Amino acid sequence: MKIIVKTKPGSKENKIEKIDEANYIVHVKEPPINGRANVALIKLLAEYFDVSPSLIEIISGYMARIKVIEINN
Repeated sequence: MKIIVKTKPGSKENKIEKIDEANYIVHVKEPPINGRANVALIKLLAEYFDVSPSLIEIISGYMARIKVIEINN
């Protein structure tokens, strides 16, 4: 399953807002330094979708706020 995620790094809390079936806004506490926000994003999505973090991959947008994520079930 592929989803589009708009990330908000440096937020006050970790949370996921579902816009529709394929679009999400994800707030993470970690800053966008050395990939820390991406690691936090993957962990948060893994908890939300109840899958292992190793099954989640950033397809595009690794250095951008809007990312395409693939979740393998």
